[in-house]
Order: sequence, then C-alpha cells, then structure tokens
Amino acid sequence: MATPTLNTERLLLEPYSPADEDAFVELFQDTRVSRWMGDGTKSEAEDRAMFQRVFSKVYAQELFDVWAVRHDGRLIGHAEIKPTEEVSGHELVYALEPDAWGHGFGTEIARALIAYGHDVLGLTEVHATVAAENTASLVLLDRLGFRYVRDIAEDDGTTTRVLTRSAAADTADEAPEAAAGQPL
Repeated sequence: MATPTLNTERLLLEPYSPADEDAFVELFQDTRVSRWMGDGTKSEAEDRAMFQRVFSKVYAQELFDVWAVRHDGRLIGHAEIKPTEEVSGHELVYALEPDAWGHGFGTEIARALIAYGHDVLGLTEVHATVAAENTASLVLLDRLGFRYVRDIAEDDGTTTRVLTRSAAADTADEAPEAAAGQPL
C-alpha cells in the first residue's frame, strides 16, 4: 500500500517528491531540529542519502509511511510511522522547522499519525521515543494520552523515554490543542 495523503485542519501530509530534497536537507541540517532526531545532526551528504533512501527503499519496497508536512504549500516538517524493534511495535516520528514551533502543528501531526495508526493500520498501540530533555514533546504526547513505559539508557549517557498510546484512549481522550512543536 502506497503512502496516502493525510489532511489536518491546517496541514497536508503527503509523500515526498524529488523536488523536496533541498527543503528536507535544510530541515535535518538545522541542529535545533536534528538534535532530537535519531543520532543527531548528520552531514549534508548523509541527509541527502537519507532522502534518496525514502524513494529507493522506503517507498519502493513499501516499508512504512513517510510524509512531507506542508502548511500553505510550503514544506515545514517531516512525519512517519514505522515498525521498530526498540518499541516492539509502530513508532510515530515527526519534526518541524523552528519557525513552525509553538503553533499547534506538532499536535495536529501527532493526532493524524495516531488516527492513521489505529484506524488504517489497525494498530492497538502506537509508540513514541523521546529524549528525556525534550520536555515540549513529552508534554504534547502526555496531553494526547501517551503514557510512560520505560527509559532507555543511550550509549552517549542520555536517556530516551518510551511512551505508548492505546487505541482505547481514542474514545476516552479529547485532548485540547497543545502548543508544542519540538520533533520527537
């Protein structure tokens, strides 16, 4: 199944196009964003290679869903939901450019990914992994019904929090819009 287009109140989540490469690289080269993503900031060449893998591997083999996040036609972020061994299930991931922080876009993205995971993929749980220092994302996810599961001690001495949200929370949680925007 190819990655579908998702719409929120203000955002369009759609598969990347080759023309998005420079904006993608710019997003991940911003250390304010990449410090929260995976192993942190990578070289420009590594980010370009990662963008190419979205097409040559992820989309081509339909491994998982990856979206360009647009507001008013401009790429402002990245989103995905993917299976990971670290959480023994599907993890949602998103990143927003710093100018998009504090406008509730993170909440819109997270809600769209939660709904997609539960309603389309049929997942009973969705997970998130967040640096313990990333309080904005931790607060946002708490407001959306994610619950703390455990900590992972990373090789560099930092701590990553594992959070889970069950499908049962969908009917019990009508969380208000959170003003957050830090990527997971």
